[in-house]
Amino acid sequence: MISDIINSNDLHKVDPVFGQLSFDNHEQVVFCNDKDTGLKAIIGIHNTVLGPALGGTRMWNYKNEWEALNDALRLSRGMTYKAAITGLNLGGGKAVIIGDARTQKTPELMKRFGEFVHSLSGKYITAEDVGMETSDMDLVRSVTPYVTGISEAQGGAGNPSPITAYGVYMGVKAACKFKFGSDDMEDKKVIVQGIGHVGESLVEHLTDEGAKVIIDDINPERLYDVAKKYGVEIYEGNDLYSEDVDVYAPCALGATINDETIYRIKAKVIAGAANNQLANEDVHGKILQERGIVYAPDFLINAGGIINVYAELEGYDKKEIMRKTENIFNTTLEILENSKANNMTAHQSAMTIAEARIAERKKENAK
Repeated sequence: MISDIINSNDLHKVDPVFGQLSFDNHEQVVFCNDKDTGLKAIIGIHNTVLGPALGGTRMWNYKNEWEALNDALRLSRGMTYKAAITGLNLGGGKAVIIGDARTQKTPELMKRFGEFVHSLSGKYITAEDVGMETSDMDLVRSVTPYVTGISEAQGGAGNPSPITAYGVYMGVKAACKFKFGSDDMEDKKVIVQGIGHVGESLVEHLTDEGAKVIIDDINPERLYDVAKKYGVEIYEGNDLYSEDVDVYAPCALGATINDETIYRIKAKVIAGAANNQLANEDVHGKILQERGIVYAPDFLINAGGIINVYAELEGYDKKEIMRKTENIFNTTLEILENSKANNMTAHQSAMTIAEARIAERKKENAK
């Protein structure tokens, strides 16, 4: 009997997928393994009511497979609502590859991953995310058409990071307009946490408008290079959450707004590129609301990237990409005003709109 072979220490692992807190009625979770290339990947497909699930591939050196699964589930769910709130006919999906992108990523591994994506027959379309480059997507494209974010030389929309950053910048400006009455960023004090491709582009937009930017990252060399390039300050303290700034822009990994940090935050506005910034969406969203801190929902303001890669599927040009991304400003303002009028958190306000669109499409599909 199965009860005879399950160790009592492993009872919490009986439901490795359905029992996860991050599981939210996901349609499909695919575990990919290839001994020859060392590939270990998880593809999460959350919802395909609005269209095929599109979402990037993240390569990260996770502590364990449980952490990787949780990330795939949370990120794929976020992609569903990101597409819905932005008005795109896409569902939500995400892939994670377990490993160090700097030392373990090979062309063979990327192609093998592409073959797994291809086996899903278009239900999931991949793109680039943390640990990935446009050149990696070109390799995936060599074995499957179900990939976006390929190089412009290959007929794609190119690196989505600058467009993602522009959308975040629009979200920052909208949140500041809501909080301070003006979207003028001159002399606004902003901490940008995480100076990757998106974080650096955000720094460029902010400094161009005269904001006083402070940067933080786990890579000292990267900090020095970006600080020198844009003339910004490197954070030298030991608790950036307690810094008295106008805007906190998390642009690294998620869940930085959690039980340990939320009451230390002194920023008046939180708006950044990181996914799943609230460790607990309901609890921490409510605390931010009660403290009068304006939170721009991450899955809305970081949607520039998906708008950019969606252009490859729909065939619209750069001008339309920028128009759709710039509209993040209006949508953010609308959601913040709606949250105030209806006494709900900004996250709840955004989710209500996104879920309504999915429900309407589901009703149409059932006819």
